[in-house]
Amino acid sequence: MRVYDLLEKKKRGEELNGEELTFLIDGYVRGTVPDYQMAAFLMAVCLRGMTDGEIREMTRIMRFSGRQIDLSAVKGPTVDKHSTGGVGDKTTLVLAPAVAALGAKVMKMSGRGLGHTGGTIDKLEAIAGFRTTMSVEEAADQVNRIGVCVVGQSEELAPADKKIYALRDLTATVDSVPLIAASIMSKKLAIGSKAIVLDVTYGSGAFMKTPEEALDLARQMIRIGRDAGRKMAAVVSSMEVPLGHYVGNLCEVKEAVDTLRGEGPEDLRRVCVELGGAMWSLCSGKDMERCREDICRVLQNGQAMEKFKEMVKAQGGELEKSLEQKARFEKEIRAWRSGYVNHMDTEKIGSGVMMLGAGRRRKEDRIDPLAGLYIARKTGEYVEKGEVLFRMEASDQDLFPAAEEILRRAISIKEEQPQTPPLIYEILH
Repeated sequence: MRVYDLLEKKKRGEELNGEELTFLIDGYVRGTVPDYQMAAFLMAVCLRGMTDGEIREMTRIMRFSGRQIDLSAVKGPTVDKHSTGGVGDKTTLVLAPAVAALGAKVMKMSGRGLGHTGGTIDKLEAIAGFRTTMSVEEAADQVNRIGVCVVGQSEELAPADKKIYALRDLTATVDSVPLIAASIMSKKLAIGSKAIVLDVTYGSGAFMKTPEEALDLARQMIRIGRDAGRKMAAVVSSMEVPLGHYVGNLCEVKEAVDTLRGEGPEDLRRVCVELGGAMWSLCSGKDMERCREDICRVLQNGQAMEKFKEMVKAQGGELEKSLEQKARFEKEIRAWRSGYVNHMDTEKIGSGVMMLGAGRRRKEDRIDPLAGLYIARKTGEYVEKGEVLFRMEASDQDLFPAAEEILRRAISIKEEQPQTPPLIYEILH
C-alpha cells in the first residue's frame, strides 16, 4: 500500500476503507507519513468530503490511538457535554453541577482557550487554588463521592487527533465538517460517558457561520456517537453575539455563579436549561419538558450552587476569596451616536478581550484571570449617544488603546432596529 495511491483515490472523490485510513493515520503518528502527504489528504477531504463510513473509521482510529477512560467504576448514569466554542461560553460551569445535583454523574474533561474563544479550564483556574490536573482514578473517585469533576484534558487522549489538528491549523483545513466531527468525537468517545450532549454553535463567534452548517455538523456527530453505542443529543445555538454580559475568566465565573443562584442573564440561563434538560433526559429517561423544569428547580432552590461549591472545595479552590477580586483598571467605551446596535462581530469582541490579557495568541502565553469585558448593549438593543457600550477591565491600563480600537470596529449602530436570530435554532434528540 502506498500513500500516493490513497491520495490519488481521495482526490478523485473515492471512499477509503478502514485499512487504508489506518495505514495513513497510524503512519502519520509514527512518522512514516510526512506532513506534506497528510496535508494533501486533509485538503482533499476539505474539497471532496468524506462518506459516513470514512468519518466513522477516522474517528475510531484516532480514538484508539490513545488511552480509553473506563468509567465503569462510577455508580450511576454518566453524561458528558461538548461545545464547539464561542465567546462568553461559560455553560459548563453551570451545567456540570446542575445536572449532578439531579443525580447524574459528570466527569468533564475540558480544554484551555486559544485565539478568540476562552477555555473552561482557564476560567476554573481563575478561582484561587482550583486544581485542574488530576489522575483519571482520582477524578472518578470524586465523581463517585459528589457526582461531578471538571479537569483538564488528558494528553493521553486521542494523540493522533492532536497531531493532525496541529497540521490542520497550519494548512487552512480546520473548517471541514467531517474533520471537525471526527476530531471532537474521537476524544468524547475515548472518555467513556454513556451519554453525550453537544452544544453546536453558529454565527460570527463560532466555527460554523450558518445554522445549516451547524446542523450538518450536529447530525454527523450524533451518527458517530450512536454508531458507537452512546446516547446522543444536540442543541444548535446562536453565537452571533457573546453569551451573557461578561467575557473573560474570573468575570465569567462570577456570571456563572449568578446563574447558579437563580439569577444571571437570560440568554445564558436559557442555553443552560436546554442543554441541561437534554443531559438529564438522556440520564433519566424522562421527557425534555420535565427535565427542563428539573434544571430550573435546582438553579432556583440553591442545589446547583451548593454542588458547585462542593466541587470547587473538593478541587482545592477558594471561591468566596476569588469572587471578591477585580481588575485594577477599568475604562468605558461609550456610544458615538444614538440608535440600535445593528451588528456585533463576536470574533472581534473575543480578539479585543484577548488584547486585554484574557486570552492567548500562542499556547505559551500567560493569561490574566482578572482581565475581561462587560457588554452593556447587544444586537437589537437601543442605546443613547454617550451611554456605555463596553467596560474594559485589565491589570495594565496600557492595554486599553489596542483593545478599544478592535472593540469599536466590532459594533455598528443604526437608526433601524435589526432582526435578531433565534438563540436556540434546533434541538436534536
